[in-house]
Amino acid sequence: MRHPPRSVLLAAAGAIALVTGMTIPVVTASGATPACTVEYSITGQWDTGFQGAVKITNNAAALSSWSLGFDFPAGQKVNQGWNAKWSQSGTTVTAVNESYNGTLGTGASVSAGFLASWAGSNPVPTAFTLNGVACNVDAEPTPTPTPTDPPDPGAGPPALHVSGNKLVDADGTTRRLLGVNRSGGEFMCVQGRGIFDGPVDDASVEAIADWNANTVRIPLNEECWLGLDNIDARYRGSAYIEAVEDLVARVKAHGMTPMLELHWSWGQYTGNSAGCSDVHASCQKPMPNMQYTPAFWTSVANTFKDDPSVVFDLFNEPYPDRATTTTTQAWQCWRDGGTCPGIGYEVAGMQDLIDAVRSTGAENVILAGGLAYSNDLSQWLTYRPTDPTGNLAAAWHVYNFNSCVNESCWNSTLAPVAAQVPLVAGEIGENTCGHSFIDQVMKWFDDRGLSYLGWTWNTWDCNSGPALITSYDGTPTSYGIGLRDHLRTVNP
Repeated sequence: MRHPPRSVLLAAAGAIALVTGMTIPVVTASGATPACTVEYSITGQWDTGFQGAVKITNNAAALSSWSLGFDFPAGQKVNQGWNAKWSQSGTTVTAVNESYNGTLGTGASVSAGFLASWAGSNPVPTAFTLNGVACNVDAEPTPTPTPTDPPDPGAGPPALHVSGNKLVDADGTTRRLLGVNRSGGEFMCVQGRGIFDGPVDDASVEAIADWNANTVRIPLNEECWLGLDNIDARYRGSAYIEAVEDLVARVKAHGMTPMLELHWSWGQYTGNSAGCSDVHASCQKPMPNMQYTPAFWTSVANTFKDDPSVVFDLFNEPYPDRATTTTTQAWQCWRDGGTCPGIGYEVAGMQDLIDAVRSTGAENVILAGGLAYSNDLSQWLTYRPTDPTGNLAAAWHVYNFNSCVNESCWNSTLAPVAAQVPLVAGEIGENTCGHSFIDQVMKWFDDRGLSYLGWTWNTWDCNSGPALITSYDGTPTSYGIGLRDHLRTVNP
């Protein structure tokens, strides 16, 4: 959506002095392989707090669950963490696996992180245990590893690719993407308020699955992913990427397809329909930029290229048509980028972004939305970019306040696209707190076997959001009831 609702911005308090790269080395007395190794790092430190990370490697028998223990030597206190359930009693800290990362095979590693407070000094812990066994010390002889249960081949979302105008799995079965958007990753970090808006723990993701959703679209911010220095150090770079990876893992653990989408991007635009005058990624821009966006997609693709269940949505809602007076110029800008009329930065076109993804070897399905905030696909086929893998689909957005909002428009502009490539309505919604409009949209898409996702799984005001829920336990708004009940009917 163009302007997701958000809380009043909080002022950043105090300057943060970062200390990076402080890692405890792994040493054994005789050079023998220890039963487990733990690498402890202080990745950022400021006046009264710091960010820490641990990398746990299991060198012994495969584990189906794990618990890391260590003591803080100077009264440090863990406040919150990720990729593990963190707790503290006195000086003793415990990190227990999440449901999605409990299996730790022989030689396998897992990483987790935390935010903590300190006073006076911040020395690193010196001893660690994994399931009660001392780490970073010579191993005692271990029994033959006990095999773990093999993974369920039916678990998790399908590997997807394009076949004609359908999305299909590895067996050639047609798959529809039906679900929700989970907003927050695009704006919280750039506003200095965190990474996600509300919880993204296992319970909150399970609540999405309970609606019978099979897809979760995750909006992202390119400056936060790339770790640019205008972003709070706690929410940028590796911390941001790890949080996204964790959410993707949770979504997959509940059998749903993760869809990663670039929502907010760098580039100063103050022309018609500008969302902000800021050069930074603090609002929706008319087009992506050559400065950072290809690098963003190269990094995202490298991160997920070995996982064909992850879908890439190149750019949320292009609107170069608002910057120029001719439709031809707008579509040329959309596909080819470069110097575009009315846009003051060098634009990365959809072809540039596809090339960036494919240059990594990634063959993940890619979505590309059209003009007018992805509501106009009238010339999408004419200006269709080239994808050497053939895994390109069209994205479309619709709200009751857009232009293309009736069956006549859908029949004339969407149907021809859907006849040639998969069509995914990445965002559908209405600002009425009702669902009569999305009911019409879903019927049109159901009749043609197409995909759609509701905006948004956030607890905002459904009159302006629109928001699907009033609580992250899945309690729906009156608008959300329409999507929830429909998903339970068409995606049992």
